[in-house]
Amino acid sequence: MTAHAGMSGNGVTTASAASDTQDFTGMVDLAAVRLGGMALAANDEYFAAKENLLLARPPTFDPHRYSDRGKQMDGWETRRRREPGHDWCVLRLGVPGVVRGVVVDTSFFRGNYPDRCSLDGCAADDALAADDLADAEWFPLLGETPLTGDTRNAFSIEASQRVTHLRLNIFPDGGVARLRVHGEPLPDLRRRVDAGGRLDLAAVVNGGTVPTCSDMFFSPGHNLVTVGDGRDMGDGWETRRRRGPGHDWAIVRLATQGVIERVEVDTTNFKGNYPDRCSLETCDAGNVAVPPDDAEWHALLAPSRLGPHARHVFDVGGARPATHVRLNIFPDGGVARLRLHGAITEAGWRSTGVRWLNALPAPAFADEVSTCCASTAWAAGLAETRPFADFDALLAAADQAWEATGPEDWQQAFAAHPRIGASISATPGRGTADREQGRGWSQHEQSGTQAASPETLEALAEGNRAYEQHFGHVFLICATGRSADEMLAALRTRMGNEPDTELRVAAEEQRKITRLRLAKLVLSRAAT
Repeated sequence: MTAHAGMSGNGVTTASAASDTQDFTGMVDLAAVRLGGMALAANDEYFAAKENLLLARPPTFDPHRYSDRGKQMDGWETRRRREPGHDWCVLRLGVPGVVRGVVVDTSFFRGNYPDRCSLDGCAADDALAADDLADAEWFPLLGETPLTGDTRNAFSIEASQRVTHLRLNIFPDGGVARLRVHGEPLPDLRRRVDAGGRLDLAAVVNGGTVPTCSDMFFSPGHNLVTVGDGRDMGDGWETRRRRGPGHDWAIVRLATQGVIERVEVDTTNFKGNYPDRCSLETCDAGNVAVPPDDAEWHALLAPSRLGPHARHVFDVGGARPATHVRLNIFPDGGVARLRLHGAITEAGWRSTGVRWLNALPAPAFADEVSTCCASTAWAAGLAETRPFADFDALLAAADQAWEATGPEDWQQAFAAHPRIGASISATPGRGTADREQGRGWSQHEQSGTQAASPETLEALAEGNRAYEQHFGHVFLICATGRSADEMLAALRTRMGNEPDTELRVAAEEQRKITRLRLAKLVLSRAAT
């Protein structure tokens, strides 16, 4: 059975049978034990342990395997429920990300599989144990959906929120052999970079993936970027023997845009079937899974000889910023790991910041953007336009959302700003972290007042009082790059405006401030 998920009227992701469901199973299994996935808690595991859900090997069946509790199945199995309710299991993903599909595998569960299942998610980066999730805000990813026994039940999921944990609910009870959670990795890169701001841009735990390759007859391309050293030949990327012209290749989508400084091509365990040579190319294709056919590729590493069962290291200084890398192997063979060490660019931090905003639950998104503009109507309008293709699209959407607001919304935004030249003690933001961030931004924006004379500061204070008495709101100006004298001159000039005219002038200043703060917001994803 294969099913496709959609959104119901109440916002719950639902599933329905569909023969044309997109194949998501080629994506990374975010819950893989090898990446750090773990079953944290279950309300019942009487017949079989919850940890079996995430075992890497396929489920098996032993007709003679029994214990004093009954038949032992290769999966998670609860006892027969004799009261209302349902059973559940909470899991921590190995790599946080956006779930695109799940496989609820009921292999060998024929008379004891659940009738239905559902899936909830939450984002709690610091939660390592079940007790840490006491205050987690769970949201639905998959509504109650029928299951078939002894089947790999596949459900595509259209929810776009980033999750770190999942709760599998089964109705009312029964057994599930395996759970696979496929999606797009979206870790917090601030926690992944080293002290110098560098990391392995290709590693799956940092968000790298292998979306496509020329051939994966013996083993999949994702093995190239997984954690640890290769355990055997099956734990790498290996192609079939090429009998015609050409060569094999694999495309790596980097965690975000970066500049690669060092390359490791590891052929560990490949002794009679390693490639003779390899080369690397890069392109800057933006936030797409696979670059278009007309993408412009640039040489990163010229064809270089490889040897068996060895780690080959290449320094590649002076590389261009890249979002994708193509590994070419000549003519075919196996590679255990590909490591691409480098630094994230400013554009890369912006890109990952926008992806982060796209994947936030609605309340968290509103809290984040309120540091840029405190109008709740603006924040709601901006949220409706998600996802943003890139940072420019975010800015354009912010302008459009602001244009749709009115005077009351403008006044709400103005009220969150401190007076120009005054001690900054109140800033936008709903939470403590938001207030601290807003306070820091306001201080930086008004840095032009720090060198002002006492006379200028007194004139600003007097001008602020007169302005507020006349217009009924704080004097607002995009202070970035302006001196105190320039802001004082602008205040005095604007005192001559009609109230309606001045209200619109202030609204335009808020629009400028919002754009600058959105840039700061997405760049705040950078390590500090």
